[in-house]
Amino acid sequence: MRSCSVILFLALIMVACGNRQENINEFVSDVYTPVYARGFSISGAEGKRSTLLTVSNPWQGADSVVVSLFISRDGEPVPDGFEGQVIYGDAARVITMSSTQIAMLDAIGESRKVVGVSGLGFISSPGIRSRRDSIGDVGYDSNFNYELIMSLDPDIVLLYGVNGASPVESKLRELDIPFIYIGDYLESSPLGKAEWMVALAEIVGRRDDGEKHFKEIAQSYNSLKELVSNAVEDVPKVMLNAPYGDTWFMPAEDNYSVQLIRDAGGEYIYGRNRSGISVPIDIEEAYMLCSDADIWLNPGSAGTLAELAVACPKFTDTDCFRSGHIFNNTRRSTSGGGNDYYESGVVNPDMVLRDLVKIFHPGLVHEEFVYHKQLN
Repeated sequence: MRSCSVILFLALIMVACGNRQENINEFVSDVYTPVYARGFSISGAEGKRSTLLTVSNPWQGADSVVVSLFISRDGEPVPDGFEGQVIYGDAARVITMSSTQIAMLDAIGESRKVVGVSGLGFISSPGIRSRRDSIGDVGYDSNFNYELIMSLDPDIVLLYGVNGASPVESKLRELDIPFIYIGDYLESSPLGKAEWMVALAEIVGRRDDGEKHFKEIAQSYNSLKELVSNAVEDVPKVMLNAPYGDTWFMPAEDNYSVQLIRDAGGEYIYGRNRSGISVPIDIEEAYMLCSDADIWLNPGSAGTLAELAVACPKFTDTDCFRSGHIFNNTRRSTSGGGNDYYESGVVNPDMVLRDLVKIFHPGLVHEEFVYHKQLN
């Protein structure tokens, strides 16, 4: 009788050990460490398929803010001490709040998992547009349709924050709907922005594909950057943007757009802005800068030189205007007001770079423009 009790006791110990719940502090093994992105990491624990996606400072001005998502796989329990968001298994039903999130899922062939979006009419993705009748438009900012969100039964909602937490976060907590912030727009590196596709690939169970696709993009980008570095001697001065009212905003020298200009063999004409943020200048200063520029990029919504002349009449006597060296990133704008440059362009920085190389140094590349067009 005693031997039976001992056997039963040992069996119970073995079962308990086999089902031991991990502590969150054990999820420290690097599953994926980004090369260019600064805002996320993916970690795991020995012998476990579950992973932990950690997002750091997911909005402007955030300081020591960390948001985490635990992806439980194979029935593995949520670790002791974990207080973040949880999904069980790979996400199959996703609501996106940003068009770049759609582009990232598109890049790995998973946009079919999108069941809801914010601003359906502005989306460029052919896959989403072809399913527009079966995809819910959940609204914007303070006008979210929470009944629709619940009816879509999402596994996860992909958020972004601007100057603080998303206004939808507290309601999602109340409804017990998992969410995670995607902070690609905060990255200053073109490749850093694109690398967030790996985070989304992890969420939907396609990390290997995400890593492979991103590696190809990075190789393409860096090869073109090296080609420019080795071949270019004359560097054109580049003006950016157009006025908003009476103010012209000029990005900082470490801005995403400025890094693309630099990597394409151009010189940003307002490189002295080292503040880390876009700064306003008046029209007179903008005119002086534009007068010294060889090329003018992304002049607002202008689609022709005539439209630009109406918006900026003073600038028609600048050399770049008279020579027609003005290009906009609106080649793939949609009738609904969307612009694919800000959607798929984020996950195809190599294509954006190639466009700019073609503008700055036409003899180096021969492909047609993808996102840019010359104003006529």
